[in-house]
Amino acid sequence: MSNPNSTASVIGRLANDPKVFENKDGSKKVMLTAFVDRGYTDRQGNRISDALPFEAFVRAETQGTGPFAHVHKGDLVALSYEPRLNRYTKNGAEVFEVKLEIQNISFLESRATTQARLAERVTKAEAQNQNLQAQAAPVAAAAPAVAHASAVQDEQLPFQTA
Repeated sequence: MSNPNSTASVIGRLANDPKVFENKDGSKKVMLTAFVDRGYTDRQGNRISDALPFEAFVRAETQGTGPFAHVHKGDLVALSYEPRLNRYTKNGAEVFEVKLEIQNISFLESRATTQARLAERVTKAEAQNQNLQAQAAPVAAAAPAVAHASAVQDEQLPFQTA
């Protein structure tokens, strides 16, 4: 059980899809960034957000990535976390690195809302891909054929060719 005196909670939107790294023991490390609003506005009335990096660990016996399989870029979540101080030596210098380790994640939007946002992202990506393919097709058709054999005949090669 964690120490309730050393935990914190934030509410924010995910800046990107979670990145998952598998460890040798089968457990997984999940890294994500959340935009978290500050508690005040500037003189122009704009609210400033900070991009905070978080990490979480998923046990090996958990199938998939647990709750992190259901969050995507733009989702509004509440994250309970514990700050961790990693201390190590790198190139002869002692390094202190603060990590924000997620203990709990709460979804603050309905599944329908998050799925609609994800479907919109997929639709935009597919449309962009089709546009790029349409632009590349005329260029590929107009490109001259390359003579593969003549390209290396005039060069001095440092090895014997058979």
